Formats: sequence, C-alpha cells, structure tokens
Amino acid sequence: MSSGAVKSLDFLWPAGRSGVLLIHGLTGTPTEMRFVARGLHEAGFTVRAVQLAGHCGSAADLVATGWRDWYRSVDAAATELRRQVDHLFVAGLSMGALLALKLAIDRPDEVDGVGLYGTTFRYDGWAIPRIAKLSFMLPLACGLGIGRERVFMETFPYGIKNERIRSWIVGSMLSGDSKAAGLPGNPWPSLAEFVQLSRHVRSNLASVRAPCLVVHSTDDDIASLSNVAVVEAHVSAPVEKVLLDDSYHMVSVDQQRDVLIARSVRFFERIAASAVVASEIGAV
Repeated sequence: MSSGAVKSLDFLWPAGRSGVLLIHGLTGTPTEMRFVARGLHEAGFTVRAVQLAGHCGSAADLVATGWRDWYRSVDAAATELRRQVDHLFVAGLSMGALLALKLAIDRPDEVDGVGLYGTTFRYDGWAIPRIAKLSFMLPLACGLGIGRERVFMETFPYGIKNERIRSWIVGSMLSGDSKAAGLPGNPWPSLAEFVQLSRHVRSNLASVRAPCLVVHSTDDDIASLSNVAVVEAHVSAPVEKVLLDDSYHMVSVDQQRDVLIARSVRFFERIAASAVVASEIGAV
C-alpha cells in the first residue's frame, strides 16, 4: 500500500517515438536521474522519470510501502509511456536497476532494451559497514518484529566521488529535503523489502530477453562488481558492459555521467534502428 501523502515528482519530457523510463534507487528521488534524462531527451528520446511509491517523503511514508508497491509505480509509468512510443526502453539506478529488470521479465514483448546503472543485488561495496552486509537476514528479523524502528544511516562518501556534487546532495539529504536528495538512511523494513525484491529478480533473470547495457564503477563503494557478474551470468540476452574508473556508486550524477549518457544514447539508438530495419524487412 502507498501512503499517498507525498507529492509526485514524476516528469515526462516528450520527443521522439523511442521512449526511456528512468527509475531511481531505494530512498532516492527522480532528481538523481535528471542529468541522464536531459541527455537522453536532447538526443531525441521521450523520457519518463517515475517516483516510486513511498519515496520523497518521510521514513514512515517509505516503510508504509513494500517492493510490490514500488514495482507498481514502475509498471503504471511503463504503461503510460508505451502508449506514446514505438520503442520502450527502461533504465534504473541501484535498486532501480532491479525494478528495470523486473519490468523486462514481466514484459518481454514490450521492453526493447535495459539500462542497468550501479546494479545492486547486494550492498557489498567497500564503504558498507560489516553489519549492513548482513542485510540478507533482515526479512527474517523484521518478520519477527525485530528492528522495525531501526535505520542504516548513509556513510561517507555517500556513493559520490565528485566533492562538489557530494556536498550539495549530502547537505540537502541531511537537511531533511528528501524531495531533492532522498532520505539519509535506509529503514530496516525497507531494506528487508529490497532483499526480497533482489531474490525475486535474481531467480527470474533467465527470463530477461532484452539486451542490457551495464554501467558500473570499478570503485563502487556501495555495490561491488559481483553484482555485474550476476547479470552477465544469468540473463538470456546480450550484455554490453561499461566500467567507469573515476566514479563511485551514483554513476548517474557522478564525474563520468557524460560517459553513461553517451553510451546509453548509442545503445538505445542502435536497438531502435535495428527494430526499424527488421520491421521494414518483415513488411516486404
């Protein structure tokens, strides 16, 4: 269920007949996808950024929702965007990448390509506290009523290598402006929901038939490269991998976001062009 208490920060920028649905991460906001949205839109893509249920408000708003609510936000936005475009692409950051994969699993005949940015099946990066790496135990703990009021607080470097951007985002986050920068911590119940989403998506990865673009930092402080290996090993589709050497986890806003944008534009354009050629050949 969704609290319905938070004003939506969704946005839709119409352009061409190829559309990209952008999905932010856990405790995040559509703002973290805005650089990517602008770059895709300037390249001629119609762009839709979705705000996940329970996000951009208080921790209580978030805890009142679960991963199925978050996915329903994605599913509804995809339905809306699909009515306006001929080619549908979906891209997500961190947990948003899992929701993008979930959409590709559920809509194999509609999703033409997937962008996976800082894909996170497990929080296992070098900046994650040891206790947080035990988050796989949270569904059991929260199911027993343990830790429902507890929060894993974000820690330095907050997924961002660029000091200027980090200063702005962390300042907004710690000031309580969750609409601009998300929440400063992950409530245990929400992390438990994330773990369940991760297990669900991972067990169904073989159903992903759409080509995947994986963009990940080699120095990701939140999610190690083992998360990329999961995608490469299990999806039933070609995987194009781009490893960044001067960014941390938040690749959509960090120092090499222009590389991410350029490779995403090239990847989606190539798929759309191939689909057009295939359609013309089929019509002959």
